[in-house]
Amino acid sequence: MPRRPSDCFQKRRLLGAALFLLAPAASVHAQSAPPTLPAASGVSIVLPPKVVAGGQATLAVLGADGKLAPGVTVELENNPSVRTDRTGRGFIQVSSPGSSGVLLAKVSADSAAALVDPAPPADAAQDLAIAPAVSLRDHFSICGSGFVGDADANRVNINGAPALVLAASPECLVVLPAADAAPGPATISVEAAGRKWTANTSLVSLAFESPDPPLLPDQRGRLTVRVQGSQLPLRIVIENKTPDVLRFLRGDQQELVTSGGLQNFAVIEVQAIRSGDFSLRARLEPQPDADAARRFLQAAAALAPEDLRRELQKLTGKLANHPRNFRRIERKLDEILAAAPAGDFRALVRVARAAL
Repeated sequence: MPRRPSDCFQKRRLLGAALFLLAPAASVHAQSAPPTLPAASGVSIVLPPKVVAGGQATLAVLGADGKLAPGVTVELENNPSVRTDRTGRGFIQVSSPGSSGVLLAKVSADSAAALVDPAPPADAAQDLAIAPAVSLRDHFSICGSGFVGDADANRVNINGAPALVLAASPECLVVLPAADAAPGPATISVEAAGRKWTANTSLVSLAFESPDPPLLPDQRGRLTVRVQGSQLPLRIVIENKTPDVLRFLRGDQQELVTSGGLQNFAVIEVQAIRSGDFSLRARLEPQPDADAARRFLQAAAALAPEDLRRELQKLTGKLANHPRNFRRIERKLDEILAAAPAGDFRALVRVARAAL
């Protein structure tokens, strides 16, 4: 089953002298291509955010084309490797994580990690935990307790329509909304092992509007991203895939907070460079989780060089105090990631950074 573009991924062409980023038929001077999936260097792994030691879990692998990928072997630290079946998913029997407290999964150039928790009491009851706004174009997590590690044994509906369960553990599910899901308020229902839960959220889409004003090469303007489906101020990431055609003045990946309200939007300052094809991507940031980031950094510290180990220990101490502002920690992790070679250490720092 294909994965739809993550929130908003649009490809346009700069024709003639002026740059137009408009909805179809909004201008006779520019034509818009249908949304396309972002190019990827290889496959990517989808893990539930948390798994249970001694329990079962399901992972998924997405190919470079964004579709679920069968026949891919995923290497798992301290666990037997797993090969995805015809649905592009693989079944895991989670062993003890040792002292790291994490499950690392690797395939090709991609790595993913999940936190490993001890088995909860059999009578543990917990409400669903879901972000107040989630993407209707990409997968998102639902956490709680009492789920089934076999993804197909869990039933998830969004406003009454079945959602695809990509990955699962007794604590968390990763789901993808139906293709015809619409932005706006959403009721999530989950059924597993004879139990049922419900929760509310908002399905959100992000849409680019034309620069203001339309741009000639070398001119500057503003690009607006509109939120549909929520009036909340939302943390979003905007990525520029073709900076040689359209440049973002403050970096080709920007983290922004939308305005909130009925006209919910964010603005990016841009400069047209030349005529040609260009593509942009907008996605929601996950809710900050200081505890998850702390646990991932603790695991990373065990693999870090001595000088970085002390630095990571300081950062985990700060996260243990649940600071309200993570910006300094995020900047430091960005510095570490910029210099870190590929491997388990970098993968753990990356997922810690993504949790903030």
